[in-house]
Parts: sequence; structure tokens; C-alpha cells
Amino acid sequence: MPRAIALLLSLALTLPAAEYDRRVAEVTRTPGFAAFWDFVKREPAANGTPRFDAHKPKRESADLRLDAVNYVLDYWNEGRPATYADFPLLNEGPFGQAIQIRNETDAAFRPVLLVPRARLHGSGIDAKGPARSVSLVVWLKRESGNHAMAGIWHEGTDLHGAAGLAKRVELGRRQYALFAGLAANTAGVGAHVSENGGKSFGDRYARNLSVTPDRLSGNWDVAAFAFDNAKNTVTSYLNGEAKDYWIDDPAKHPFFQWPARGWLQAQLAAMPGEQPGEDAAFPRDQFYSPPEGKPLRRTRVSESATHRVELHEFAFTKVRVTLTHGPSGRFREIVSRELMSLRANPFWFAHDLYSPDGIDNGGPFTIGRVIHSSRSVGLTGWIGGVAVFTRALDAKHMRRLAAIAAQGNIKP
Repeated sequence: MPRAIALLLSLALTLPAAEYDRRVAEVTRTPGFAAFWDFVKREPAANGTPRFDAHKPKRESADLRLDAVNYVLDYWNEGRPATYADFPLLNEGPFGQAIQIRNETDAAFRPVLLVPRARLHGSGIDAKGPARSVSLVVWLKRESGNHAMAGIWHEGTDLHGAAGLAKRVELGRRQYALFAGLAANTAGVGAHVSENGGKSFGDRYARNLSVTPDRLSGNWDVAAFAFDNAKNTVTSYLNGEAKDYWIDDPAKHPFFQWPARGWLQAQLAAMPGEQPGEDAAFPRDQFYSPPEGKPLRRTRVSESATHRVELHEFAFTKVRVTLTHGPSGRFREIVSRELMSLRANPFWFAHDLYSPDGIDNGGPFTIGRVIHSSRSVGLTGWIGGVAVFTRALDAKHMRRLAAIAAQGNIKP
């Protein structure tokens, strides 16, 4: 009997390690695997606290260890340095550990874990330029906030926020990142992408974003996105599901008013002469022009002796079209087009990701927060894993990665 009990105890002690290895392998064997931080793997012990390190493909030579940084100190010369002690550990999680992103009350203290640009430039996680796709997956337990989870998303320090202009001013260096919905849908999963590192659609912020209709639960969830360069789509996932999401009356939406404005300005610019409401200074590279060829569906809304109104449904937009009689006597001549609904998941994005022309113009990969002028607290909660892939993962792979969290936490 004592020998049997000893054997059972031995098995119980080895099972967590075996389960950890199995879960990590589920991530690292996924096609396009580029990097995975599980907050268990660390650099070899040396002086001080060993930093978190990433699981990497054998071909990857970049140093992806995470530094603890207070970006307010770095850019405004305010506050104290951040250390690993500012990221308390849960001692359990989907992979055996998780870090806490706290509701910091000191406005001069915004700790973030990051890989500096100099160490990631040109690596697998540096998704940018022609034909490059990317997927990002975060295992987390959200408590509050709608801001950043992880990604390469330096928003810049060139705007005048409540704290004033930064001492170290840099323009935006955005590429891709996951957010907790922002104003698009607070606590949803939002996927931000940028083609220029900066602003979109005439606003001062970036506004190309897909978002889920459902929201993070407050328990362990898996947030993810896939940018498919070939299909020109950004798709957000929550727990392995990418639910379709349309925004009605987008011109009045707090977030999607900006791509709606880009759509309107593209329509007006296509008409001969200057049109009422047209902004001649609107940047043409910021027009929002998803494919609107032959409608997928046409529905008659109303008709009079002189006009017919139809709803034309396309892959990413629904447009109210007013027609009048053409030379044939049929309703063929377009009088006006009005954007009635815009698809937010997946979101149409017909650009390559921002490609910095050098290390000095690129941003870091950050976890827990991003560098930005407003210096808000952002997301709070626990992050138990962050993984990057060099391709647009499909729904099957997203469900497999999400299933890891559904299996419950393990302990180190």
C-alpha cells in the first residue's frame, strides 16, 4: 500500500508539468508560430529577477525577453522606474502563471512589459509591409477598462493630453494590437491595424478596427484577431468565435463615425465638381472604399412616380440608394447613396501594415499597456499568455487555442 500511494503521489506531481508541456506545444505547433510568452518561461537566472522570455521557433534569433518599463518616466521624465514587482503573479493560469495589470492610482506611473524596437526589428513578430499577415492571441481575465492588451502599437507622444506634451516627443508607430473594445464596444475584443503608424480618416487617432459584438466575461477568456493581407480583412475572435457584427447608422457611432466619414468623402470625391459636404482637404489615401460592385442583395424600400429607394447590401456595407428614371424610363439613374450600415467584424482593410523605414521609427511590442499621450490606466486584470503568428489563422486554429483556457487553470 505505501508503495502504491507513493506512485500515485509521484504521478500527481508530474501531471502538471506534462499538462504544461502539452498546452505550450498546442501553441508552438500552430502554423505560423512566431513567439509565445506564458510568464512561466524566463531567462536563465542571473543577478536580480530573471525576465520573462518567449518560446520561439528554432529559426528565430531575436531577443524577445520582456523589460519592465514606466513609459511615463521614459517620455515625460516623471514617476519612478517600473520593476517586475509591479506585475504581481497569480501562480496559476491557462499555462500555469499570469501577470496582473493593476489599476495604478499614480498618474505618473504606467508600467508596461515590452520588447524594445531594437531587439524585435525584422523578427517574426515584426509583421509589416507587402503580403504580410499576422494573428495575435491573448489569454486574459479582464477586470476593467477597454484599452490595450498587447501588440506593436506606439500611439505617439505628440498630442497634448491632460498631462501636457511629453518631454520626448515621437510620432505614432502603430502596426497591430489587441484592445478590450475601446469606444467601438467596451469589453469587446478589438483588433487595431495601421498602414501608416498614425491617424485615420481625418481624426487624430487610428480608426481601422474590427470588434466582436460579444464582450469579455470577466472570467478567463481568449481574445484574438487575424489580419489576412490577401483578403483585406481584419477579424476579431472571442473564445474561438468570430461573430459577424454590423454597425447601423455608423455616422453617429462614437468610433465608426470615422470610417463612415471616409466612405462619404470617397463618394463625394467621385462625383464631378465640388459637392455639398465635400472636404477638399480630406486625404485621399484615407478614403474608405470597400468593394461595392454588384449588390449581394437589393431590397425595395419605397417607390413613387419619380423615385425609387433601394437598400443595396454588399460584403462590408449596406447602402440606401435613391434612383430616378433613366433614358429607358426605368429607375437606373442614381440620385444619392447613403451609408446605412458598416461591417465591424470582419472589418475591411485594404492596406499593408505600417513598415517603419528604420529601427528609430518603429515601436516596441508591449503587453498590458501601450505608449500613448492620454496616459490612461487602460485595461486591468490578469494576462496568462500572449502569442503571435505570422499568418492569418483560420477558425479551426482559433478554436483550438481558445480551448486551452476552457480546460481550466494549472499551477506551476
